[in-house]
Amino acid sequence: MVKHLRKPHDLGGSEAGPVDRNEHAHEPWEKRVDAIMRLVSDEKRQMLTVDELRRGIEDLGPGAYDKLSYYERWISSLTNILIEKGVVTIDELGRKMSEVEARWTVDRERRP
Repeated sequence: MVKHLRKPHDLGGSEAGPVDRNEHAHEPWEKRVDAIMRLVSDEKRQMLTVDELRRGIEDLGPGAYDKLSYYERWISSLTNILIEKGVVTIDELGRKMSEVEARWTVDRERRP
């Protein structure tokens, strides 16, 4: 018999402790990630499905899956899938991230 190897997201039957059911405030960036997912998966654009998002999250691997927060997993999966589909390139993302970093650096230096 072949032993089934579980992926990090497969917690069925495992002791994971109590679930915190308290509401919590979402950070602005988390709300943006949710909005991005809604936009790319809407009826008009259809760039991504929830199933693809889940597959991308499951493919992150144990190191990333365990260390990333819920919305960090989402944005990682979204990014990887949009790159796979050719919607955006790694170079485009790198350039944009550099622009944002430069803007944040300038803003930080201007603060008293």
